[in-house]
Amino acid sequence: MGQDVDRTRFSRRDSQRYRGKVHRCLDALAAMLREHPFAQDEPMTGIELELNLVDRQLEPALSGADVLAAIGSAGFQSELGRWNIELNLPPRLLPGDEWRHLEHQLLDELAAAGAKARDCASQIVMIGVLPTLGRGHLVPGSLSDGDRYRVLNEQILNTRGEPIRIDITGAQPSGRPDVAPERLTADFDSIIPEAACTSMQLHLQVSPEAFAGYWNAAQCLAGVQLAVGANSPFLLDAQLWAETRIPLFEQACDVRTPELRNQGVRPRVWFGERWINSILDLFAENSRYFPSLVPVAEEVDPLAELEAGRVPVLDELRLHNGTIWRWNRPVYDVVDEAPHVRVENRVLPAGPSVVDMVANALLFYGLLRVFVEAERPLWSTMSFEAAEQNFITAARHGLDEPLYWPGTGWIHPDELILRKLLPLAHEGLARWGVSSAVRDRYLSVIERRCALRRTGSSWQLDAVAALEARGADRPAALRGMLQRYVEASTANEPVQAWPLPT
Repeated sequence: MGQDVDRTRFSRRDSQRYRGKVHRCLDALAAMLREHPFAQDEPMTGIELELNLVDRQLEPALSGADVLAAIGSAGFQSELGRWNIELNLPPRLLPGDEWRHLEHQLLDELAAAGAKARDCASQIVMIGVLPTLGRGHLVPGSLSDGDRYRVLNEQILNTRGEPIRIDITGAQPSGRPDVAPERLTADFDSIIPEAACTSMQLHLQVSPEAFAGYWNAAQCLAGVQLAVGANSPFLLDAQLWAETRIPLFEQACDVRTPELRNQGVRPRVWFGERWINSILDLFAENSRYFPSLVPVAEEVDPLAELEAGRVPVLDELRLHNGTIWRWNRPVYDVVDEAPHVRVENRVLPAGPSVVDMVANALLFYGLLRVFVEAERPLWSTMSFEAAEQNFITAARHGLDEPLYWPGTGWIHPDELILRKLLPLAHEGLARWGVSSAVRDRYLSVIERRCALRRTGSSWQLDAVAALEARGADRPAALRGMLQRYVEASTANEPVQAWPLPT
């Protein structure tokens, strides 16, 4: 939830009024989709990158506010945990060499922010889940200051009515049927475990008419994205999923008791349940299935604004949407009095390096273009349930378990990418106008990653195993791994080139 709030207490009437305003916003949006022009610029892309701060011992550094003050840039913002900050890059086009320039911009921004962080006895780490987090860090006092974080925490806990339960059983270690999976079970008195999840969020502005196709294609690709981009195998000293961030985020923001889950009540961190025909389908589901968490209703009537010839901001609809964490989320926004809609892809973790993240982004954007423009859409040949199962399988196992793909059947994701998807990604990026040099640079990173079967997650697992084989216990091995991780990440080498401890 990125919007600020100016209230911390709500009445029953507040919730009732807020629901009515959300429905007014939906009616206004429906009218706009029928009759009102939306931004017609070339499709714009954007990146939000969540970052961790650690101290000299590589423990979480609760210095986010101090680091942000030292950075002094509106591009950096606070996040839920005091050891988190977020970098928002300005929107940009895809064509030409833009994304090579974006790599340099990211490196420059992170280097400058890293220097300010060091002045605060901290350093920045890009990783899906910080492996040196301990239970002592996951306490209410580690929540960032600010009403929006306090309100969100209180409302989720009040709605749930009991502590946040994290219960994750790890994946079976590859090739080790004799080794039992590890399991983590813990209760927390706040939503602070959600702050352990740091991601790279990709935005793509599209026309309202094209939105459904792009969202459906993004859902099809979610499993592939996770398999090749996993970077979060450890949490609280336990080896769990290839992308542990997925079940952790789902459980940390779950307002349902076990009884409500058993009744089939939908989770607020949600993959979804069907293909869509319009962006309105998703916003309508949000209002139909999910009660308010932060029922702040403004005085402005969106339908009256529309009738007066003004573009409504749709405050309540946007606020409500910000408290439902779909892995591919719809976004409505207004810039310079022109409305637009975006697909927000929230699937990928942060890291391992800047070049890795740019490669992950361009694989996504290239494949989206091809699948949206295909004569027979991919989602017409794949069930929604298969797409969701791919997502879960990839989050749990990374490259180690096959996914289902139309026309192919069951296939390991590295083989799927090498045999089928990389040529399509090249074609899609070419359609966007991306230069051949940029396509070759970043898609070759994906190609080598798949050929060597080396993701951020697998590198972390192998590095920890090597250190444990040398006699280190798990906490020491995680710290030793993270030290090597930070050095390689800062050098901006793709993860498949990172050395392992010897």
